Amino acid sequence: MSHELETLVDFYRDRSFIPFPISTQNIENGKSHFNINTRKHCSFAAPYNRRDFYKITLIKGVGEVFYAGNTLLIDRPALLLPCPDVPYTWTAISDEQDGYYCLFNAAFFNDHHSFDVFKKSPLFKPLTHPVVFLDPATLYLIEAYFEQMLQMAHSEYLYKYDVIRNLLCLIMHQLICGSPIQMDIQSQSAPSRLLHLFEDLLDQQFPLDSPAYPLRMKTPADFAAALNVHVNHLNFTIKTATGKTTFTILKNRIIEEAKTLLINTPWDVSQVGYTLGYEHPSHFNSFFKKSVGITPLQFKQKQLLAKK
Repeated sequence: MSHELETLVDFYRDRSFIPFPISTQNIENGKSHFNINTRKHCSFAAPYNRRDFYKITLIKGVGEVFYAGNTLLIDRPALLLPCPDVPYTWTAISDEQDGYYCLFNAAFFNDHHSFDVFKKSPLFKPLTHPVVFLDPATLYLIEAYFEQMLQMAHSEYLYKYDVIRNLLCLIMHQLICGSPIQMDIQSQSAPSRLLHLFEDLLDQQFPLDSPAYPLRMKTPADFAAALNVHVNHLNFTIKTATGKTTFTILKNRIIEEAKTLLINTPWDVSQVGYTLGYEHPSHFNSFFKKSVGITPLQFKQKQLLAKK
């Protein structure tokens, strides 16, 4: 088994024989992406990896998911919503497999504040049970949402991605308000509790609403102090549970918020940087360019041109 990261490029390369409604070519790092398909080709075993994208699967068929050291039997209609940071694999047991799956990256929701609700929810978290079994009424609703997303993906409608985002949000809202989401697939050991507390503390900082209230904690040491643990202990716990360093998780979240602020607020680059904890614009420019490949101003201008 491998704990390597499966990227969107890897995903499509390994499924080159499957036709998708949305082009799988020219996938750029950090560029918005969504796709959807039926599960008629899901009778094979998926690789045991972490992912750099989100995936929601409506499973109709019998199979097993090996996730966080646990084997989970799926023997009736269910949704699978794994945390991208947790390696997992799917193995089909029955020959008949039906349903849908969709995949999207964080950039697909970067400029839509509606996704902030789900960042604060139990969905896609390392300690959350990734399988939600569906009663007949909920199955009917969610199957209809997937079918509408598939129709939109095939269409030439100018605003189809807005419709798809709304349908995705409906699925996730349905899970939060209408279906029981089990927590703690792993035992509540001390490392599990620390990871959970770290995630809650991180979520509480976003979204950022005003330069008058800049980001308070942006380093592993800041979080370790708030959690009253040694920074080395925090780093070891996060790395063991997620496969990512604390620094990488914080950096990715700050970059994600930076993109959102650059796209959706009238603030200039220096205001965005200050809100994210960078008193000197040059430091923010350097941090952003190192992660994204272009300066914050270039990113903002590129997004404005794309909307015209």
